[in-house]
Amino acid sequence: MNIVVTGAGGFVGRELVRQLLESGHHVIGIDTIAGGIPEGAQVITGDLSDASVRAGALAKGCDALIHLATVPGGAAEADPDASRRINIDAMYDLLLEASAITPGLRVVYASSIAVFGDPFPTHVDDATPLSPKMIYGGHKAMMEHAVAMFSNRGMIDGVTLRLPGIVARPKGPSGMKSAFMSDLFHALKAGQPFTCPVSPAGTIWVQSVQRCAANFAHALTMDSRLLPPTRAVTLPAQRIAMGDLVGEIARACSVPAELVTYVPDQALEAAFASQPPLETPAAERAGFAHDGNLATLVASALDTMAQATI
Repeated sequence: MNIVVTGAGGFVGRELVRQLLESGHHVIGIDTIAGGIPEGAQVITGDLSDASVRAGALAKGCDALIHLATVPGGAAEADPDASRRINIDAMYDLLLEASAITPGLRVVYASSIAVFGDPFPTHVDDATPLSPKMIYGGHKAMMEHAVAMFSNRGMIDGVTLRLPGIVARPKGPSGMKSAFMSDLFHALKAGQPFTCPVSPAGTIWVQSVQRCAANFAHALTMDSRLLPPTRAVTLPAQRIAMGDLVGEIARACSVPAELVTYVPDQALEAAFASQPPLETPAAERAGFAHDGNLATLVASALDTMAQATI
């Protein structure tokens, strides 16, 4: 398949492009910085809001589009205009342009659990209404509706996947308020102290980047008739207490869990570590999955970190 991937140099994008190339697909990767896109992909460098950049990516046709590019949560709050330009306007234009070239093409859209709002309801399942509070979640929810509308009109065959926390992201600023989840991995792997901004009882929904990318690859060929009318599903995720995550990472890295001290930030915990029980039957029926257990998730995240240093 000829697959266009936006945000191809990002954390999920790099792993996804690697998996797609290994499966024999031709990948056209778009990102603002070309250096992060795996070798073997056709690279398009530039801002997604630039029509010429989008045209360059679509110039040789497009069998499928995976849209990962985004202005993430914290950055979207700080610059709502940038969020609207990339997260809404550029995506809307890209959907129009891609569907004009290949009517009915498969489009896989990366949404977020931020669409459920802050604070979360006491339980989340397939019937939970969207009630976003953050700019980021609001813009993601708007474009979920766009994917459904374009699909209903026969312009695309859309699949929206709502992402939980994905680990372990590279060190450094990411613009994501949930970055503490990945920072924890890096600190314990290096045997360094870490101040955790949420309590040990705080609960998160989490998935490894390898599993996340595999879910996106699955979305390219799964039967979209298995999806609800919204075309959107929340990816299956493990609900994990931070203290349990700390304990498993410490065990896997052979370091004491006491390296971690807890200084909870109430606002951060309410938004990112108070995630309730989660049920995802629609996603599971469609063939999406989580990592299986905590040990497998941590091992996968640590493997990704090790590969990044090679």
